[in-house]
Amino acid sequence: MTPIHPVIAEVTERLVERSFASRAAYLQRIRAAGDRGPARGRLACANLAHGFAASEPREKQALRASTKPNIAIVSSYNDMLSAHQPFESYPPVLKQAVIRAGGIAQFAGGVPAMCDGITQGRDGMQLSLFSRDVIAMSTAIALSHDMFDGALMLGVCDKIVPGLLIGALSFGHLPTVFVPAGPMASGLPNGEKARIRQLYAEGKVGREELLEAEAASYHSAGTCTFFGTANSNQLLMEVLGLHLPGSSFVNPGTPLRDALTRAAGERVTALTRQGDEHTPIGEIVDERAMVNACVALLASGGSTNHTMHLVAIARAAGIALTWADLSDLSAAVPQLARIYPNGSADVNHFHAAGGIAFLIHTLLRHGLLHDDVRTVAGSGLWRYTNEPGLSGDSLTWEQGPKRSLDLDVLRPADQPFSPDGGLKVLTGPLGTGVVKVSAVRPEHRRVSAPAVVFDDQLDFLTAFGAGELDGRDFVAVIRYQGPAANGMPELHKLTPALGVLQDRGQKVAIVTDGRMSGASGKVPAAIHLTPEAALGGPLSRVRDGDVITLDADAGLLDIEGVTLHERAPEGRAPQGAEWSGTGRELFAAFRATVGPADAGASVFPSYDVPPEEVRLVQSA
Repeated sequence: MTPIHPVIAEVTERLVERSFASRAAYLQRIRAAGDRGPARGRLACANLAHGFAASEPREKQALRASTKPNIAIVSSYNDMLSAHQPFESYPPVLKQAVIRAGGIAQFAGGVPAMCDGITQGRDGMQLSLFSRDVIAMSTAIALSHDMFDGALMLGVCDKIVPGLLIGALSFGHLPTVFVPAGPMASGLPNGEKARIRQLYAEGKVGREELLEAEAASYHSAGTCTFFGTANSNQLLMEVLGLHLPGSSFVNPGTPLRDALTRAAGERVTALTRQGDEHTPIGEIVDERAMVNACVALLASGGSTNHTMHLVAIARAAGIALTWADLSDLSAAVPQLARIYPNGSADVNHFHAAGGIAFLIHTLLRHGLLHDDVRTVAGSGLWRYTNEPGLSGDSLTWEQGPKRSLDLDVLRPADQPFSPDGGLKVLTGPLGTGVVKVSAVRPEHRRVSAPAVVFDDQLDFLTAFGAGELDGRDFVAVIRYQGPAANGMPELHKLTPALGVLQDRGQKVAIVTDGRMSGASGKVPAAIHLTPEAALGGPLSRVRDGDVITLDADAGLLDIEGVTLHERAPEGRAPQGAEWSGTGRELFAAFRATVGPADAGASVFPSYDVPPEEVRLVQSA
């Protein structure tokens, strides 16, 4: 077995030490919750009768008997969003699979699923990040009836999978398998789509040409094929050991996809206390698993949104992951994949080149992943170097590729695209933020230029349209976009305009306390800046003309010759009646209580342990 890389070992060791009390208390809690028989056996007769009142006679008898494990199905299905539309047919398939495996299943509840692609640049985007925590709460509500011995989570995109996972970890005693739907088949190449977007931003093509390009890109059921947050979710669920091996990037509506869905129902039944391999989700998601997820995100050049999601997920399991951990890992983890926006390939090309199976193989071979973890497929991450296939109608597992089939898309760890990871943490007098460097060309990674300050992304677009940003180098400061200000919307709509100016030879960058889409990357962007402007952070004191330096390679975010704390804040976030409309007024409590980006931008408190409980855990 390859020794673990010293940086991976050191980060894991300090994460274990830092999380000792909170993780021990979390495990104590979930083990106490799970150390009993079938969940519904603890219900009073009236409670149980409510739980099976609408069931078919055969199901009703099984639920009355309290012998078979009962599996909850929680789904993000809706038929407007392509990624979630395939889930419409999953529940009956999963129920039959669970029954064949000796259990029983009930559809426990649905969770909301919104699309950042639809809400991009619009007021609805201000609900996007908060939807993750709403989904976590919705998941908890679905599981709260104490009827279940295991769970199946159906979700794909953006905030949905992190929300489902955070909710599932609050019921960490339940074995849980995540069930993907897969990406749509490849459409218009992403590079061509980006080209048309820039032409539209320049006024060189009209809306009809733009719509035709977008419709050719997003054209059928399944996940969008670029490597944004949705597909980063799928890769991370596999590396965390919560998907069946090789299931992430199998297209919808194929025989293999159907077989993997059935297998998920069978597998979760085996993982229950009544099965042969009891494996609660809270035991799977430990410190080593979280480090593995961070490594996979960095090696693949995944979405910047996961710098917040992974922190929030870890804290839901009593693990105190920090951006410093991600930064240190990034220095040691090579970039092994180029998937749009980091390259021209989409996830279907990545999958064909060797995909997750090869990525895990090469990272394990070079000591960059922990193999000694638990997964829904069994002990050992090596299981995820296998790939599924069909022999007739039967699902089989075979060894995945041991070499990349396309070195322009996927490389071994000893032949990387870059010796370090695709994400960097930036620090300096403006605060702490992150930058995705994997898609930024080396010559664009350092920008030192005067600030142009905006309190709203639409003001930036207006200035661009009026030609006010032409012919000069600048750093666009887009502030009051943090979670406490307006829910931290993505600012991906700025990318085409900034790309146009960069292509003209201007040195441009963006600094913001908001988010950029997982599809962003061409222009250097310091994002998730904390402390945020709405809470008095340094960004609120920046003025037009201040010279800002963004150095992605050095991890520096600086401002020249300015003592910011001597200035009064300028600008402000929306207030009062300005929040009316698009449901934003309903989220005032979220904006008032949300934590900072580097703590996961969550409304949930971290799992703090009272001092007396810490002493009890340590003495035990």
